[in-house]
Amino acid sequence: MQPVDQVHGRAYPLGRDNIDTDIILPGRFLKTIARAGLGGVAFEVIKAEAGNILDDPAYAGAPILIAGENFGCGSSREHAVWAMMDMGIRAVVARSFSDIFSGNAFKNGLLTVALDPDAVDRVLAAAHTGAIDIRLGDQRLILPDGTAHGFAIDPFRKHCLLNGLDEIGLSLDLEEDIAAFERQMAEKRKWLSVPA
Repeated sequence: MQPVDQVHGRAYPLGRDNIDTDIILPGRFLKTIARAGLGGVAFEVIKAEAGNILDDPAYAGAPILIAGENFGCGSSREHAVWAMMDMGIRAVVARSFSDIFSGNAFKNGLLTVALDPDAVDRVLAAAHTGAIDIRLGDQRLILPDGTAHGFAIDPFRKHCLLNGLDEIGLSLDLEEDIAAFERQMAEKRKWLSVPA
């Protein structure tokens, strides 16, 4: 997983409430375990609407998406996060997130930033004017005019995102401790050791 420290750029000002995982990535696209290519079919229901913000050239390749309440509700499909990341989205700002979506986002390195409704409204308005800067290290979202909004994040999640640690990375980070434990167990319980 790539470390996440700062996400900077334009933001899709979607602003909608209750965007469920079937809207993010319809179920018929769940037949693959490949992550590449899912971005092209992400949000197809919204992209079918005339004048939708996701197809506006002014926001092409935006690394941030701004939504409303309850983003990522619905089923637990991890493919929805994969599709967003394949689109180039690295952070989602919303009033609230589904717990399952938030967990899937964290495990894949997609930063979720929950802000109060007034702050989200200000971020939505500012997204039309320029780039937004999200700094995980000091937990601040900075608007084009310099206005900053602080956000909360679980310290463990912050540590993992800043260091690019998924479950495998966390295990590898403890490789020396694991090896020492295995040596100790092999010495204490020789009957468990398999001869080489």
